[in-house]
Amino acid sequence: MSHYTAQATAIARAAGALLMEHFGRVAIEYKGAVDLVTAADRASEKLIVERLRASFPDHDLVAEEGSRHETGSDYRWYIDPLDGTTNFAHNLPVFAVSLGLEYQGRLIAGVVYNPAQDELFAAEAGAGATLNGRPIHASSVGRLGEALLGTGFPVHQRGANPNLLFYHAITLNSHGARRYGSAALDLCYVAMGRFDGFWEFNLKPWDVAAGMLILAEAGGRATDMRGQPTKPGGPHLLGTNGRMHEEVVALFAPIFEQLAAGRLTDDVILAQVAPAGAR
Repeated sequence: MSHYTAQATAIARAAGALLMEHFGRVAIEYKGAVDLVTAADRASEKLIVERLRASFPDHDLVAEEGSRHETGSDYRWYIDPLDGTTNFAHNLPVFAVSLGLEYQGRLIAGVVYNPAQDELFAAEAGAGATLNGRPIHASSVGRLGEALLGTGFPVHQRGANPNLLFYHAITLNSHGARRYGSAALDLCYVAMGRFDGFWEFNLKPWDVAAGMLILAEAGGRATDMRGQPTKPGGPHLLGTNGRMHEEVVALFAPIFEQLAAGRLTDDVILAQVAPAGAR
């Protein structure tokens, strides 16, 4: 384990312990019309930022709740102090601390920690991925029809988001889809075979930086939903075990074509997926 991963692991565990002290005891706040934040998010971010700055004072960092230190360093940390805030605020124990490190634009280390389950996922570029220190690998499922996938939906304009159509397509052509509410954990679940794939729109770099590296080091594959190379923070993300990746891309392609042609407007999307009384 490199110095970077060792430090990130210790910091993630400390932040996770802090989150568990707040779990079940926090009041819900809003940073947007429906976008939740809690005192635990802020306290976790403060702890992480202070410890990263102490350990790596020359590194840049970008965190979800606004902490930012940018000097043009070759190293940049992406920090999500509490991925799964809505779950956390509702006392659902599916949430994580996520720390991803880039060097010159390439992911080199990542840690995702779910303190409620005491599961710590970690990876280093070229060194494989682990869960609580044991190697993990993506599943061997080769067909979408035999697969279980995860996804997520945005907090804004959920009713008209095109992911409803992609979700519909997946549920008709697989064993099903699950929405756990933490993209960082979803990617880790693909990395260790609980899921065979995951897709979502409009994720931020701190949501997925660590998870993308963990998935890649576990033998999986991450692109955008069209099958093109992507980086953390792209408009959409598809992560799979790699064996059925092209099949999912092919399933998504005609939906993208209809969206591009303007045949799937907000009204059309709602009409296809919402009951008449809810439109």
